[in-house]
Parts: sequence; structure tokens; C-alpha cells
Amino acid sequence: MRSKKAAALLGAAITLFLVVLALAGEAALSTQAFCTGCHSMSYPAQELAKSTHYGRVGADPQCKDCHVPQGIENLHLAIRAHLVDGSRDLWRELTLDYSDLARFNARRLQMAHQARLEMKRSDSLTCRRCHRNPRPVAPEGKAEHQRLAAGEATCIDCHQNLVHKAVAETDLGKSLATGTMVLKEE
Repeated sequence: MRSKKAAALLGAAITLFLVVLALAGEAALSTQAFCTGCHSMSYPAQELAKSTHYGRVGADPQCKDCHVPQGIENLHLAIRAHLVDGSRDLWRELTLDYSDLARFNARRLQMAHQARLEMKRSDSLTCRRCHRNPRPVAPEGKAEHQRLAAGEATCIDCHQNLVHKAVAETDLGKSLATGTMVLKEE
């Protein structure tokens, strides 16, 4: 009986430690300073600061607000984002040359596509965190938002190139279905 109680207490202590470690790690890895610490991410950070999303109505979005799902209910998604996307970005930083903007721009479309795919996979969870009740003005916007409400589309399907330098838009549904980047047809 005593050994079962000790094992349960030890298990609870280990679980608590792992939860605290995950939360602390997530907080540390989600800072703007950490995200832009690599040379390659300094360019997108400069673009963010000049975008309409930044400073608008008092908003000061950070990298994590668009690229990492927030909230305790999404901790598993945030950890996945840091493990998968962060590892990929770190590998690129170590193996590719981003010493100037031209070299970064040569890879920009591929990086934008990867970020868009992650947003598509999460049903634009990070967009919806701030934009809870979008109100389109134009009639074509209303039609597209009806597709969104019906679950036929998500924010990133239509809203690409909002913050960072514009690159070719991609058809995310076809890209996911084929496993390759498919550019949108005009």
C-alpha cells in the first residue's frame, strides 16, 4: 500500500515538473527576442513592424501571435510548432546562407508556403484569436466569409501576404492534397 502511494506521489511530482517545464519552455521560446535572434528572422520582423497589423488600434503583435497557437488549451499545438517549425528553421539557419536579403528572398516563397500550410492545418486558429467576428465590407468578401462559416475555407486561404513581403499566393487545399506547392491560378 505504501509503495503504491509513493509511486503515485512520484508520478504526480514528475507530471507537475514536466508541465511546468513545458510552460516555461513555451514562454521562453515564444518571445520576440528569441524568434528574431537568428539572422534570417530579422527580415520578417522588420516587415511586421511596418505592416498594418502592427501598431493598429494599439495592437503590438509578436511572431508568436500569428505563428504559434496560444492558450493553455493549445499548448500541445504550440509545442508541436516549436518542435517541427523551430527545428526546420534552425536547420535552415545552420545549413543555408541568409547573410543578405537577396539570399533570404530566394527562399521566401517556400518559407511563406510552409507558414501558410501550418495556418491552414490549424483552421487559421491564430487569426481567429484576434479576429473573432470578421465583418467584410465588399460583397465578394461576404460570399467568401459564408464559405468560411460553412467550413469550406479558412482565413489563410484568401488572406495571404498581409504582413510580410508579398510572394506568389498558393492554393493551400491543392497543395495539401498533392503534397507539393501549387500556386493559385489568376
